[in-house]
Formats: sequence, C-alpha cells, structure tokens
Amino acid sequence: MTYELQDLSGKVVVITGATSGIGLECARAMVKQGAKVVLNARKESALKELVAELKESNATYVAGDCADPETSRKIAAAAISKFSTIDIVVPNAGIGLYGSILDWSDEEITQMMRTNFEGTVHIVRACTKTMIDKGVGDIIIVASVAGFYGAGKEAIYAGTKHAQVGFADGLDHELREKGIRVSVVAPAGVSTNFAFGTGREPNSPRLDLYLKPEEVAEQIVLIARQPRSMRTKITTMWSMDQQSF
Repeated sequence: MTYELQDLSGKVVVITGATSGIGLECARAMVKQGAKVVLNARKESALKELVAELKESNATYVAGDCADPETSRKIAAAAISKFSTIDIVVPNAGIGLYGSILDWSDEEITQMMRTNFEGTVHIVRACTKTMIDKGVGDIIIVASVAGFYGAGKEAIYAGTKHAQVGFADGLDHELREKGIRVSVVAPAGVSTNFAFGTGREPNSPRLDLYLKPEEVAEQIVLIARQPRSMRTKITTMWSMDQQSF
C-alpha cells in the first residue's frame, strides 16, 4: 500500500489564538493547502487584517475569549454558517506568565489558567458534535513541552499545559472509535511575541535559538494530512539548539 498524505482542500479548520505566532502561521499554512479557516482571537482589528490577507472566500472570524463557552459556541456556529461543517480544530490560544508561585495578580493567574485550559476545553466541546455526527475529524491541541515537566519559574504555566495533555489523552480514549483523532503538538520555546513582558524580552538572543512558528504550523498540517488509518498522539518539538529534558 502506498503511503499518501491526505488532501486538505476544502477542509474546514477552526483555529484559536489565530492572529500571532503559531496560530497565525497555522492559518496561513492551512489556506495554502486549500483549507478554509475559522479564526478566533481577542483583537478584532487583527482578525480583520488576517481575513483580508487570506481572502474572505477562505476565512471568517469570531472575536472574543474562547474560554467563554458562549464565544466558543459562536465560533463553531460561524464555521457551520460560512462553510457548512468542521473538520479540524486547533486549540492554540495561550498565555505565558513566568515567575514564582507568588508573582502576578490573582486576576492574571486566573486568566492564564482559563485561557490555556478552559479555552481548550470549550472550543473542543463546541466543535466536536459536528465531527462525531460525520464520524471523522481531527483535534490538534497546541500545548508545550512544559506539559511533561515543570521547570522553576513556570509552575502554574506548566500546570495548565499538563492539564491540556491529560485532557487530550482522555479525549483520545473517548473519541478514537468515533473516527476522531486527538493529537498534541508540544513545542519547546518558539520565536514569537509569546510572553513578551511576562517572562521573555523582545531583544533576547535566545529567541534566535528557538523553533520558528512556521515549523510548528507545518507539523500541525502534517498531522492533519496523515492517512486516516493512523494517528499521532503526541509530538514534542525542539530546535537543534535547545536542550531536551
């Protein structure tokens, strides 16, 4: 049997955290493959710019916080309204606050926990029924290598990423027999504006050693294109300059 990657032409992909970093490059990569994208982020002006770049025939958006169940339901509804279905969900929205357990305000810590974990849960809940009804689909969760170990100065952040990994494992057991593949993409540091001012600095020379967001996006595309006879549960990604645990 010849190994052939699937064609993503016409597939409908929901992406949260879509206006920067990994989410932005994932949206571009998916459209390049012929997919249609439904984009979510908090900043409406950035979403409008991205839809203009990708063309309205290929993209639509819902602005807001995907950790809010109603917003996630609106995202799923927008996918059905514009493109009639949902094939792939990429929960990517995330916040990084690095520091001691005693750093940051209660509100900031709560927002990170809600965005990183609840945002993942609610967008999956909103989109999964459509895929169950069809008997096919992909959930590709963007987590972090921090989901497998906890380093100093990132205990709470790592906890949110561990939660994503545990959620994905349970989903795999629940949804595999329904034709839905659940994957985790867990990159190490990525050279984006993620956590600027909350643990990372824009001019840090370390950024040049990190993965590029395009590299992570292409891995997400590859997972989505794999033959339906197989699934990839966990992919960790490191640049050649990063030391693994």
